[in-house]
Amino acid sequence: MSYKLYIPGPVEVSEKTYQALTTHIIGHRSQDFVALYDDIQPKLQTLFSTTSPVFLSTSSAWGVMEGSIRNLVQKKALCCMCGAFSDKWLEVAHRCGKQADGYQVEWGKALEPEAIRKYLQTGEYDCITMVHNETSTGVMNPLKEIMDVVREFPEVISVVDTVSSFSAVPILTDEWGIDVVLTGCQKALAIPPGLALFTASDRALARAAQVEGRGYYFDFVEFKKNHDKSMTPSTPVLPHIFALKSKLEDIFEEGLEARYARHEKTNAMVHEWMTRNGFELFPEKQFASKTLTTVSNNRNIDMNAFNKRLKERFQMVINTGYGKIKGVTFRISNMGDETEETIGELVRNLDAVLEEFTS
Repeated sequence: MSYKLYIPGPVEVSEKTYQALTTHIIGHRSQDFVALYDDIQPKLQTLFSTTSPVFLSTSSAWGVMEGSIRNLVQKKALCCMCGAFSDKWLEVAHRCGKQADGYQVEWGKALEPEAIRKYLQTGEYDCITMVHNETSTGVMNPLKEIMDVVREFPEVISVVDTVSSFSAVPILTDEWGIDVVLTGCQKALAIPPGLALFTASDRALARAAQVEGRGYYFDFVEFKKNHDKSMTPSTPVLPHIFALKSKLEDIFEEGLEARYARHEKTNAMVHEWMTRNGFELFPEKQFASKTLTTVSNNRNIDMNAFNKRLKERFQMVINTGYGKIKGVTFRISNMGDETEETIGELVRNLDAVLEEFTS
């Protein structure tokens, strides 16, 4: 039985994108691939708001997250931690044999620029990692304000995970001075999992060239060498790149401002449903995500049973929470191709199921 996903990734995939995945295969060392690579680069650079190259990695975003640690940390990393995914980055750094400390805030809270300044003023760190939109908690960190601080420390290379915010809200890579912006394809881009994208500044590439033990598969220097030939270091996931090309066509046909506004509107619709039904927002409202809503289960609904009923009755699923806040929160995604019509249908169905559980 098929059902529709309203979880924070992977998200629903359009028929047009599915069709693009079936595009006839080409040689990945051919001129046809060069033409494909060159065709998508300008749109990707616009989407990333950068003049730097945009690299294509056959991996999940975690591959590039680990690669960033291996490429960029010479002295010590500061891993900014506000939820399950940002918390894990510290463990990854240690597993890579790097020196790293964590700046931890309570789940549901946002990172504080002034706290980051105090860490960086020690001079101990040459790299900082953070998650823009922490999917586990529904917190969207104040990225511009954080980068205003990080730029005060020119020796510090910044790495930002935008997996669940990329293409849904403005992220001004060059203007804000972000060195590495990375994302995956399975969330707001609404492509099946399997492709990561990232951009790296000249500063980041220069740092990588100085770091030993960065491996090969995620070596930023190798990505740049191959980019200069409109190639990838290793075998690219061609179906996903065809799907990306199709998705970029969709994004620029809609227009970036319209896309951002659509996510804002559909997110507000989920918030309205939440408030109307007596639920509370888990994160602080001023730092709430625009692509998903993490809801406090203050009404103590059996969310596993609720989600099962939603799936049985309406062939839709939401998410019952993640990590240590599973069950005490639940999550509803509005990212990707969702519209006012599709989110409207979802909230009507949520109302119907909620009535069963509370009548």
